[in-house]
Amino acid sequence: MDYILLILGMIILIYGAHILVQGASSFAKMLNIPNIVIGLTVVAFGTSFPELMINIFASSSGQSDLAVGNVVGSNIINVLLVIGFAAIVKPLKIQTYTVRYELPFALLAMALLFVVANDGLINGTSYSVLHRSDGIIFLAFFVIFIYYTFVVTTTSHEQTEGHDVKEMSKWKSALFMLGGMVGLYFGGEFIVNSATELATSWGLSQVVIGILVVALGTSLPELATSVVASLKGNADMAIGNIVGSNIFNVFLVLGTSAVINPIEFNPSINIDLLVAFVSTLLLFIFVFTGKGRRVDRVEGSIFLILYVGYVVYLLMP
Repeated sequence: MDYILLILGMIILIYGAHILVQGASSFAKMLNIPNIVIGLTVVAFGTSFPELMINIFASSSGQSDLAVGNVVGSNIINVLLVIGFAAIVKPLKIQTYTVRYELPFALLAMALLFVVANDGLINGTSYSVLHRSDGIIFLAFFVIFIYYTFVVTTTSHEQTEGHDVKEMSKWKSALFMLGGMVGLYFGGEFIVNSATELATSWGLSQVVIGILVVALGTSLPELATSVVASLKGNADMAIGNIVGSNIFNVFLVLGTSAVINPIEFNPSINIDLLVAFVSTLLLFIFVFTGKGRRVDRVEGSIFLILYVGYVVYLLMP
């Protein structure tokens, strides 16, 4: 039953996020909000809705390891698995905006998370926690990122087309939004409860379950979208969305989770944090190697090999 609930929860969660974004985008269009703004807010938020809902349930019930593992695991999977697999399908070009602003901000997010989460290590104690004040700091950085992204993108020539919004009636938009929120709620609850039971039955920690199972499930839409976009030659925007999603995961998802309920930090997760940071750093370095600003098949293969090695490490006794 736990396996069924986990799979069912992921399907409900992902579909709920999808229709919520559709309804909210259509409603925003009725208010004459420009497509570029909708893409930067509603659609960008939508990529992190699954992680956000899972973390709200996890932090509310005191399952800190699952909350942190979900975010860190999602960031690792987005870079090593999603970008790696998409680059093997077809080399990926990276926009100048992503290189100049999003990638450095993503590195800052991981570095700041390491420092804030290890207050016990810094203070010479064995107890570390993400306090509500830390969550507020993360949310403040998130607001700065959104504002800066809006200012830079609206003055840039690279993303002036904005997001393609499917317009619907008011009632249909409202129905999609309501249905999406209901799906996020029940999907998140199913996933957290079943993942906790599976961690116990498998003899694995909540961190490993969060990284290997929950984070992978919530990242499957990004993987499918990026591969399709890569085949169509439109993966440059997908890379920016993935990097932006990693920033959202740290500043919005963990920030909100910590404000709801302080998150106890397990020092063993520092290795996973290091993997997430190095993965983002490698992506930044790969942009400047080879021909042009892109991730080629060789670099994509390196990402996939690193991900396989990381999974093997997690499953070792």
